[in-house]
Amino acid sequence: MASGQQRAQQNLEAFEVWEATQTDDDFKQIAFKGNLNRTEVAKGVGCGKSALTQNPALRKALKALENRLRKKGVLPLLTESAKKDSEKPKEYDNTANRKLLDSKRVSTLEAENIELKAKIKELESKLERFGELNETLSEMGFMPR
Repeated sequence: MASGQQRAQQNLEAFEVWEATQTDDDFKQIAFKGNLNRTEVAKGVGCGKSALTQNPALRKALKALENRLRKKGVLPLLTESAKKDSEKPKEYDNTANRKLLDSKRVSTLEAENIELKAKIKELESKLERFGELNETLSEMGFMPR
């Protein structure tokens, strides 16, 4: 069984071999949102997708590859905001789950509200019709007991 460091080195070597066997067209086919698709890279290398982010040497090699591909025009250039954002880690939003639940709840309540408004309209029209019938019966002297 290989240790973590040995496995990391094996993954880096596998990445370098994979990179050497790829053409610019191959890279274009796995481009996704201005970067290489991490899932496809991991499949090609034969490692887990998490290795691409957790292995510092592999992460650095992938970033260098993407930068070379940008210089060659295979991948689009990074915008200024993307350059700034790539350096800092993403901030965790602990309210995202709550917002999602609230959004679902609001849409459910809105649908229920529309249904209830339709039901009220239907009942009001029935009440109006039966009110007229009641009036007619009372004028004719046929009041039910």
